[in-house]
Amino acid sequence: MGLRSFTSHNDPVATAAAIPASRLHGHHDRPSMVSVGTIIWLSSELMFFAALFAAYFTIRAVSEDLWAQNTAFLDVPFASVNTTILVLSSLTCQLGVFAAERGQVGRAGGLLQVGKWGLREWFILTYVMGAIFIGGQALEYATLVQEGVTIQDSAYGTMFYLTTGFHGIHVTGGLIAFLFVLGRTYIARKFTHEQAVSAIVVSYYWHFVDVVWIGLFATIYLVQ
Repeated sequence: MGLRSFTSHNDPVATAAAIPASRLHGHHDRPSMVSVGTIIWLSSELMFFAALFAAYFTIRAVSEDLWAQNTAFLDVPFASVNTTILVLSSLTCQLGVFAAERGQVGRAGGLLQVGKWGLREWFILTYVMGAIFIGGQALEYATLVQEGVTIQDSAYGTMFYLTTGFHGIHVTGGLIAFLFVLGRTYIARKFTHEQAVSAIVVSYYWHFVDVVWIGLFATIYLVQ
């Protein structure tokens, strides 16, 4: 056990992995102002989506026949698969955060050794899954437009594209944030506390858009 500990100290990757990100380069465990600010901002975003939900249910209550006609065009199985991909991306994102908290920026083994992946690998996978979700949403939009469900066609189309569209914009923003975090890990010479905080803050945002989508999915596709 002592020999193994001594060897890990001679390995830069293992040494970094043994140090929590909150203690990298002299930092101590304390709340990050960036994290606190992000949580406050996400709270305001939550109010924005709450207003969209309220508008959706209000208009639906006075247009039940219109809703019944248009929801028949929704492909619930396809949307369910797309939703599953987005929800699973929250898991891969969190695994990347765990790696960042260990100070492990890159994989410590082969590419197929998933258990030894670092922040980069998990965040790249999360990015791919998020991009697949956006692609699936674009495909669904194209199908619905062909069926005559458009934003100017009816109140249903307006609310459908407004709610899912704003969420899609938020997902796209998250994908850009992942690129920013990944880019910093490749440009910087060493993995720092600030990079770990950036990864954690992006995860807050990503979990937020995932939770919002679960609500949207249940509201639009399941409660018809």
